[in-house]
Amino acid sequence: MPKDRFQGREPPRKPPARGSRRESGDEVVLYGWHPVAEALRNRRRGFRRLLATENSARRLEEELGKLPLAPEIVRPEAINRLVEPDAVHQGLYLEADALPAPALDELGGNPLVVVLDQITDPHNVGAILRSCAAFGVDAVITTARHSPAATGVLAKSASGGLEHVPFVVVRNLAEALIELGERGFQRVGFDSEGDVALGEVAVRRPLALVLGAEGKGLRQRTRECCDVLGRLDMPGAIKSLNVSNAAAVALYALSSRLAA
Repeated sequence: MPKDRFQGREPPRKPPARGSRRESGDEVVLYGWHPVAEALRNRRRGFRRLLATENSARRLEEELGKLPLAPEIVRPEAINRLVEPDAVHQGLYLEADALPAPALDELGGNPLVVVLDQITDPHNVGAILRSCAAFGVDAVITTARHSPAATGVLAKSASGGLEHVPFVVVRNLAEALIELGERGFQRVGFDSEGDVALGEVAVRRPLALVLGAEGKGLRQRTRECCDVLGRLDMPGAIKSLNVSNAAAVALYALSSRLAA
């Protein structure tokens, strides 16, 4: 392994916070084993810089073979300075190009898509993305504003799912839902006060599952653009779930019926 390239030098400076797509531009930051390893396997990614501890670099080469770029071997402290406090980076930090975001009219076939209505917590969006990758969702539709960038905490929470489910970024969510309806999508809003139990909704492809922010739920205009509002009936004392957990339950319930 190469020697620590930062010996005798100042470690890399921490980049500016990446809180929105405008700030992150066309670059994303990924850290942790699954996000970085899945990105390095993705031929659609462009790579700029890979920092790794000696052990993590060795593990990458053992599991992935020849890497698309040579890692800079550093101590864990050098990566600590580049990520959020308490971030679990597992000795890996990658600066890469953002993946291309398809347009709404590029969703071909009979897809299953998930639509996010102002879900701003990157942990929740990342966890939803991970579930989407697990259940074969074809795309996640979100807005350019009031949504986290596909980098950092979101990517870590997605645990590699970012490489498998594309983001479709739209300016106006209501207009996007109207367009989906015109293209034959069934638009199912997921709401704790929905009219019908989710298990009783007759679903078909192409399908858009619409999720609202935790606490606020779906906005009124978003609700009006859905064909049906489904709810998840909870038999226990607590009648609601975290939005990412609710998304996983809903996707399990819907995807099994869509496949039948």
